[in-house]
Parts: sequence; structure tokens; C-alpha cells
Amino acid sequence: MTTDVQFSAGGPESACLRRPASCLPANLFIELLAGSLSSPLPETCWGRCQRSMFLARSWFKMSGHNPLLRLEQRAAEADQIIEFLKQQVQLLKEKAMVQASIREEKKLMVENAKLNNDIEELKKQLLEKERRRGVLEVAMPSTGAIVECTSKPTPPQPSGPSPAAAAVQSPPPKEDGKKKKPEKKGGEKAEKKQAAPSQEEVKVDVSRLDLRVGRIITAEKHPDADSLYVEQVDVGEPSPRTVVSGLVKHIPVDQMQNRMAVLMCNLKPAKMRGVVSQAMVMCASSPEKVEILDPPSGSVPGDRITFQGFPGEPDKELNPKKKVWEQVQPDLRTDDQCVATYKGAAFEVSGKGVCKAQTMSNSGIK
Repeated sequence: MTTDVQFSAGGPESACLRRPASCLPANLFIELLAGSLSSPLPETCWGRCQRSMFLARSWFKMSGHNPLLRLEQRAAEADQIIEFLKQQVQLLKEKAMVQASIREEKKLMVENAKLNNDIEELKKQLLEKERRRGVLEVAMPSTGAIVECTSKPTPPQPSGPSPAAAAVQSPPPKEDGKKKKPEKKGGEKAEKKQAAPSQEEVKVDVSRLDLRVGRIITAEKHPDADSLYVEQVDVGEPSPRTVVSGLVKHIPVDQMQNRMAVLMCNLKPAKMRGVVSQAMVMCASSPEKVEILDPPSGSVPGDRITFQGFPGEPDKELNPKKKVWEQVQPDLRTDDQCVATYKGAAFEVSGKGVCKAQTMSNSGIK
């Protein structure tokens, strides 16, 4: 039985493969391709078979291996592209971090400049307030000047001393140095002691008192003292203050209700018969009579009492040891028109008027 075997490869070598297989049976041709031929081929077909085998194997190689090579090349190219993209992403991240740090640095520099300006402004305000209160600025002497005043010159040594003399004379300068140190420290302490009192010298006048307009909301007799009132007073703060006053013998309780008055608000709180008093009602006073000072009409609780010629901010709380109130009080009086004054300067609410007593002229105020 004969079978036609044909291939698609062209050329003169393939012509023999398109001939009838009478020269080579099909089973022998397949065994030849597979390399498992068991019997020798006829000599007439051997040349043709060799050429056919070469073409067939070349065709199989071309159809099988070239796509794999192309895929491997493309995979290698893809790896290179991925690596390049990774490098670009890393560079972009670093650039973004640098730009962010530059922006943050500029922002911090702007904030630092604002803080420096605020500090300088606060320093100016503090110096201005200290100047108004009479604090003197004292320039401290430099350390170099103190050393020059207190140090002693070392005695000159003779030229060309012998080694033995130098060994004997070397200890005295060390002793002199030890003696100089206490003198230097003592000089610095003396300078500081002299400068300290000058810095603490503060003018004592009525500007140290925190005098305000207040409204007595309620007043009732002290539970443990017949001569004292216990009042709740609005002085412009979130909550009213408790005030204890010895006015029972001079002013009826019905005239104490819902009444405007002048109060000193920076006295140290004091307990009076078990009740803590947080302010003092200012009154024109004589041995026979007492009248509460009236603020000008239109005043509201919390209005500050000022005095022309006596600028300054009041103390937060008067120190009883400094005796500020005791030094100021003798100069507080009403004039011949019943106007409350300090050394001739009226108790004044800015833009609203002056404080007065009802009838008491030329009387002390306390």
C-alpha cells in the first residue's frame, strides 16, 4: 500500500516529498522523522530522505523556538521598564519631600518673626507700665569693671632668679590669688545690695488703689455683730463681692439697698466676725457723721476712678506690709463743694463726672 506524503516547504528539495511514496513507505518515513528507524533504507531513496529530514527539522525549529525567544526578550524589556519606573517614582517622592520641607521651613520662619515682634511689643508695654509706676531703670556694672576695681596688681618678680629662689617664691602668688576671690565676690554682693533697693522704689500715691464704681445689690445685718452690714456688691465682675461695712449706726438698712457707691477693690480680703470682706465702701467721715460717696450719674458698675496728674495702674492686691493705704488715706478729703479729692485732684469717672458726698465738705475719706 502506498501513501502520498506532502509538505508545505518549497524549493527543489521538497519536490521529492510530493512524489508517490513507492520509493519510501509512510511508516518508514515517520520512523525516520522520529529517529527510531529499525531497518536500513534502500539506497535509491537515501539522499532524498536526508534532504527531507533536514527541511522538516528546520521547519519544526522555526515554528517552535522563535516565539519563546521573542517572549523572553519582551519580558526582559518589561523588567527594565519597570525598574526605570521605580527609579522615577522614588525620585518624585524625594522631590516632593524636599518641597514640603522647604514650605514648612518658610512657614516656621514667618511664625518665628511674628513671635519676635510680639515679644518686643510686650517688652515695650512692660517697660512703659514700669515707667508709669515709677520703677527706675538701673544699669548694672559690667563684670570687667568690678574685676578692675577689686583686683590687686601682682608684685614684680626679680629678673633672672636662680632655680632654688624660683621654687621658694612660687607659692606666695597662689595665696594672693586665693585672697582675691573673696574680695571679688564681696564687691559684687555689695553692688547688688546697693542696686536692689533702687529697683524696688515705687511711688506711693492714689494710683496704687483700685477704686471702682459699684452697686450694692443687697445689705443685711451681720449675724454676729450688731454694728456691721453684710453686703453683696456688683463691681463689674462675673459674680458679686461680699463686703462687710460698719455703717449700721450711720445709714439705715433701707438706704443701703440697690445703691451706687465707690469701692476700693484691691485690699487684701479680711475676715470680720466670721465673714470674709472682699472690698471697702468709701465714705466721707467725721466723728459725728458718715456719708457714702456717690459716683456721677450715668456710671455703671466696674467704671474706674481716675485722678488727673496721677497716672498708673493699680496693684493687683495691696501688700499690708508696705502700708500703701495708710500712706495715701490722710490725703483723701472732700473739698468745700463736697467733691472727693486726693491732694486736690478729684475722684473722676472719665467722661461722666466726679464723685461727691451728699452734705459733708472738708471731711476725711475712708
